[in-house]
Amino acid sequence: MKKIIYTANAPAPIGPYSQAIVANGFLFASGQIAINPENNELNNATLEEETHQVMRNVKALLLESGYEFEDIIKTTIFLSDMSLFAQVNEIYGSYFKHDFPARETVAVKGLPKGVNVEISVTAYKG
Repeated sequence: MKKIIYTANAPAPIGPYSQAIVANGFLFASGQIAINPENNELNNATLEEETHQVMRNVKALLLESGYEFEDIIKTTIFLSDMSLFAQVNEIYGSYFKHDFPARETVAVKGLPKGVNVEISVTAYKG
């Protein structure tokens, strides 16, 4: 059984996809970018604020689904340029206490709305 997750505390989808889906104890969250759900505008004046907004959006999906950062088992970080890795990595890491999830980080040619960071997560509660 799968359950579609929607919350007004994370950006509404900008295409034909769900914010997240829960199935068999797994949470599959779509990639989050730095859209502020309060005004539907990008919050990317600095890379630091952009990354924090992305993580706040991830947190909103986790909370709506009954999960926490500690439940994340896999993340994918997409960057507009690998030179951003160190700064994004530091901020990303601050959201986890221990038992970091598996992860890959890749630089891509372009991201939605011209952002620098997109992060997707998979979480699990057994």
